[in-house]
This record gives sequence, structure tokens and C-alpha cells, in this order.
Amino acid sequence: MKKLLAPLALAVSLALTGCGAVASTPTGPADLTGDWKQSNSASADAYQQATITSDEITVEWVANGGDTTSIYWVGTFDAPTDASEPYTWTSKRDAAATDSALLASQSDTKEFTYAGGAISYEVTALGTTTKVNLKKK
Repeated sequence: MKKLLAPLALAVSLALTGCGAVASTPTGPADLTGDWKQSNSASADAYQQATITSDEITVEWVANGGDTTSIYWVGTFDAPTDASEPYTWTSKRDAAATDSALLASQSDTKEFTYAGGAISYEVTALGTTTKVNLKKK
């Protein structure tokens, strides 16, 4: 009888261990809504920040430690529909919100990428292009 129970116990143990591994797999898309702050700025007083709602992303230049903000981008936001990364979306600029902003991008679209808890995109100003990384506040 003991010889029959040992293989059965091993099979049950392996089956239960396998079930535990499945439970740790992400089950849904990342929630990107909320406030984000640039994590790779060379200055603590000057950086970019963003706010994402269900359908819009707004990016601002921040100066003077947060006392001064200027619009850089206002555009569409398309939320991820699954948990795969990287997630990339093309935002369409809201011209009415940015045309009169002196420091705003005048591009019609901007590509954003979410991966590993960060959003990244390129910014070009005064002939210099840099990659901005945002982390959720």
C-alpha cells in the first residue's frame, strides 16, 4: 500500500506546485493614468512631468522647482489592452491646446513607450534631442 501512495503523493505535490506558478503571472494591462515625473533629469529644479487621464496625456516643462510650468504636449492617450511590454502608442496633438504655447511641440504626433514601470519619449528643443523617462509619482 505504501508503494502506491508514494507516487500519488509526488504527483499531487507537483501538480500543486505548478498551480502556484500560474498565479504570479500578470493578469491585466498596466494602469498608466495618474501623475508622472521625469526620472532622468540632470536638475532637481527643472524637469518634465505628465498627467495621464483615460484618453489624454499632458506633458509640461517644469522650472524653478515646480513654481513655473509650461505646456509641452497635450494629446490623445490609448490605454494598453493587455499586459505585454513594451507598450507603444502614438499620441495625436491637440492643436487648440498647444498652438499658442511657446514651448510646446508642434509635431502632429508623438510616440510614447511604456516598459518596466517607465514611460519614455524623445524631446527635441533648440536642435538637441533627448530621451525623457517618466516614473509614476
